Amino acid sequence: MDKTVKALLSEAGRTFAEEAGIPLKDQPGALFKLLVLANLLSTRISADLAVAAARELFEAGGGTARGMARLDWQQRVDALGRAHYVRYDESTSTRLGDMAELVLDEYDGDLRKLPLKAERDIGRAKELLEEFPGIGPVGADIFCREAQAVWPWLRPYLDDLTLKGAERVGLPTDPKRLADLVKDRDLAQLSAALVRVAKDKKLADQVAKA
Repeated sequence: MDKTVKALLSEAGRTFAEEAGIPLKDQPGALFKLLVLANLLSTRISADLAVAAARELFEAGGGTARGMARLDWQQRVDALGRAHYVRYDESTSTRLGDMAELVLDEYDGDLRKLPLKAERDIGRAKELLEEFPGIGPVGADIFCREAQAVWPWLRPYLDDLTLKGAERVGLPTDPKRLADLVKDRDLAQLSAALVRVAKDKKLADQVAKA
């Protein structure tokens, strides 16, 4: 089992935040960028395109709630287009603008206030996340899986998709037993890796054989 976990982290353990160039910290800018990424990953489009789109938006100035709100609709569409995130570019541009405005209105641009508002209750936190345009249950799961790297009260956040990945590579499907296989600081990486193998049978077979 230890060999499987090591192979899993080695082959697929890079978080989606890392791929998008987000040095994840408990800071307003980093948390907003993660929310943007969760929004983009929620759409029926490849993770690679979503990550590329996030990078383009951040480069254009949309790396904070205020910066995203300052970009006009066409500037957001253009950034999405440069990443070839074109199928949902117009609706996504609208959602990102509305999301930024809500972060400003409800949290003064600082998502560190969300745990306080949720009283560090995971269910309530997910409800608050789903109030953002473009963030549904899938987006809330994405955000929480990654945010557990900096918000210890979320740990272990291992949702149904991560458990599906665990089953594919022969790891425990009980969240507590699965979490006990790694250190707390590695749970976000483990979650990202399990999501990848849940979606990619070839990768799962590669990890299982390692």
